[in-house]
Formats: sequence, structure tokens, C-alpha cells
Amino acid sequence: MDQTLYQGEFFEHTTAYLDYVGKKANIDVNVLSRLKYPKRALCVSVPVRMDDATVKVFQGFRVQHSLTLGPGKGGIRYHQDVTLSEVAALASLMTFKNSLLNLPLGGAKGGVAVDPTKLSRTEKQNLTRRYTTEILPFIGPQQDIPAPDVGTDAQTMAWIMDTYSQSVGHAVQGVITGKPIEIGGSLGREGATGLGAIFCLEEALKVKNSDMKNKTIAIQGFGNVGSHAALYAHQRGAKIVAVSDVDGAIFNPNGFNIPELMTAYKQTKSLTKINVGENITNQQLLALDVDVLIPAALDGVITSKNANDIKAKIIVEGANGPVTPDANKILHEKGVTVLPDILANGGGVVVSYFEWVQSMASFFWDEDEVNKRLRFVITKAFKSVWEMSQKEGIDMKVAAMSLAMKRVEKGMLLRGLYPR
Repeated sequence: MDQTLYQGEFFEHTTAYLDYVGKKANIDVNVLSRLKYPKRALCVSVPVRMDDATVKVFQGFRVQHSLTLGPGKGGIRYHQDVTLSEVAALASLMTFKNSLLNLPLGGAKGGVAVDPTKLSRTEKQNLTRRYTTEILPFIGPQQDIPAPDVGTDAQTMAWIMDTYSQSVGHAVQGVITGKPIEIGGSLGREGATGLGAIFCLEEALKVKNSDMKNKTIAIQGFGNVGSHAALYAHQRGAKIVAVSDVDGAIFNPNGFNIPELMTAYKQTKSLTKINVGENITNQQLLALDVDVLIPAALDGVITSKNANDIKAKIIVEGANGPVTPDANKILHEKGVTVLPDILANGGGVVVSYFEWVQSMASFFWDEDEVNKRLRFVITKAFKSVWEMSQKEGIDMKVAAMSLAMKRVEKGMLLRGLYPR
């Protein structure tokens, strides 16, 4: 395998971590060597006719890391910094997230290197439909089921579903998740990642003989995950004292009224333009003296350089990989509990799985049923990770990845290597 093919810091960190945990968990060496790299990766050119009649060509990707446990599952992101390396790393994390949550799914991820904020609605639709056409042979309800991610939403998923359905001649609801309710989406899907993170936090507080009431929480990121995590924590009596977006952060030691803040944010599109609280930086937010810190924006924001500045006793990884492996070791030694991304932000893929099941059966559940099932899955996974971390004397991130790798390993060994 040409290691330079996926060269990039995020992928290299992910691979190094897999190697570290794999050896610690005594994963079969042949299985481990296979898990370090994706099963397949597709790179496509996506030509789009823009509103001014010119044609621009964007780079797109779809990576399937493992299909051992079931069809691929993972989001599609539109962001100017998307690379093959990043998508490959995210696809591998999806493999282990689905495994840890005991879902019958493999890991995949996709993306297009584009700034979606600079596209008109027509341009975004043209981009989505052409990208879908390019990856069409690799996706399907039994092959690989995409979902929304950074820069994409329910409307994007609707265009993907329609493009796929047009190609086969009939409606295929199960090809995509995160769809609008009207065309087969699931109730509870929009806020599922944030709700799953709060379910996970509640369980962590329980084992520490505590609860959410009056806990101070700082949340980096106020997109779908961060805003919903803030809302559900607020509803449970926690004080959300700081939130942030790309422009900066705002701080109020008495806590924000999150429903009002969400309403104002929809209008201003910038937290720092809302006249509530004190303006601080994202780095200052991470170092606040709070009970809980939820990094729900980008990967690699807590590193060995700022880990010692962290004062929160619990970190909930709302984003993918916000705490680097080196930082995690430092935090563990400080007694900080890090709830790992493959557990804490798994709510989205759990409800995506529920949506897929409902679409395939053409039988849909009410929101209470969705949330009840989500809590069951998250709670069960949390208990497994917590018990292993306590039994083995290891941190939660290592415990979670060990359990996830063990399940994939068992599946790979049972299926064997074809051909021999």
C-alpha cells in the first residue's frame, strides 16, 4: 500500500491511533494491517455550469473504509478544505463508530472540495446531482448509504435521492438518510447528534453520582450538533455559559437562554453580532473553568499544546477527533473524563440507521419512539465502554476504540480473506 496516497495529518493521526489501540487490544496483526487503509476510494471530477454560464470543475471523493459488518454509512461534506486524506480518516472513524454502537453497518465518507456558501441554490443543486451521478455505481441501499455532514443538509439529501431514483426509474428512499420528512426522513434526525451527546453526558454524570442540574457547560461550535446539544442540556437544567462559531465566542457566567439565542443566531448568522454576553476567543472558551466542555466544531482543537489549560472535568467530543491522541493522554493523567467521538457523537448515525430501517420497511415511528430507541443504544454502548475503562484501567477513548476494533476483527475473521 502506497502510504503517501492518503498523506495528511488527520489521517496519519488516525492511523497511528489505530495502530496504538490495536496493539494494546491484541488485535490480529493481519486484521490490523487491513484496517489501517480503506477498502476503496473514489476520486471524481465534478463539472458544474455556474450561473454566469462558465463551467467550474470541483474535486469530489467517496471512501469506503470497511464493509465487513454491513453497507457503508457516512456523511457527505461540502467544504473548501476537503481532501482524500481527510475523507479517508473520517471513513475509518465511521467504521468504528458503527461497530461500537452495534449497528449492522460499515464505514464510509464523502465530500466535495467547495465552499457551499459561495454557491447559489441552482449551483449547489447542479453540483450535488453531478457528484451523485459520478459516485452512483458505489452507492445504494444495500451498498453505501450517505447522509448529511458539514455544508450539506436535508435538501442536499433530497437531491441525491432524486438523482439516484431517476437513474433506476423508481423512488429509492433507502439510498440516503437525513432526508426531509415528506420523502421518507425520520422524525428526530435533525437534533439526534446533539441529543445523543447529552444522553452520553447524562450517563457519565450518573456514574459520578451527579446530574445535569446547574452544571456549567461551554460549547465550541453552534452548528447543528453544538446548538442542539446546548438546547437539550439547557432543557435539563444545565447552564450553557459559553458558545462559539467561526467568528468567535460569547460568554455569560449566568448562562444563556438557548432557545432565544438560537432564534437570534438564525437572523444574524454570527454569535458575536448578538448583544448578549462577553466576546471571547475560541481558545479562551476551551480554557474556561466549567464542569463540561463540548468541542463540537473541528478536529484537532485540543492538542498537547493546550491540554494543560483545560479546566473542565468532562469533555464530550461532539465533533470528530477534536482531542488529539497526545492531548488525550495528558487529560487522562489530569483526571479528565473524555467521552470519545465514536460514542458521544454517535446519535446522528444511530437515527440515520433508524431512518434507513424505516425507509426500507415503509413503516415510520413517532419521535418519542425514535428518541427512546436512541437512548437505549447510546446507554448500552456507554455502559460497555465505561465498564471496560474501569476494568482495564484505561481511558474512555482507548476503551471505546478497543471494543469497536474487537467487533470488526471478529467479523473479518469469521468472513475470512477472499481469495485465500
